[in-house]
Amino acid sequence: MQYFVYIIATKVKNKTISYVGYTSNLSKRLDDHNAGKGAKFTRGKKWKIIFKKKYMSKIKAMQEEYKLKKNYLLRSKIKKKYFCNVKI
Repeated sequence: MQYFVYIIATKVKNKTISYVGYTSNLSKRLDDHNAGKGAKFTRGKKWKIIFKKKYMSKIKAMQEEYKLKKNYLLRSKIKKKYFCNVKI
């Protein structure tokens, strides 16, 4: 089975915020976030995927998700690189 590590982003009061997660079904997970069924942090906002990477192992995906969540500088670089091309 394949798994994805993803970053979703949105704008709130002219500030870009992001969320990092992993899933085996990326489109369903994004729909859940946008429907208010995702993580508590993501409820009530319109999200767009700005980054995704596929892994063939759940453990590897979880490890990479953890690294992204803990590494603010890397997440910021990804937001700057990819978010400017996304319309919300």
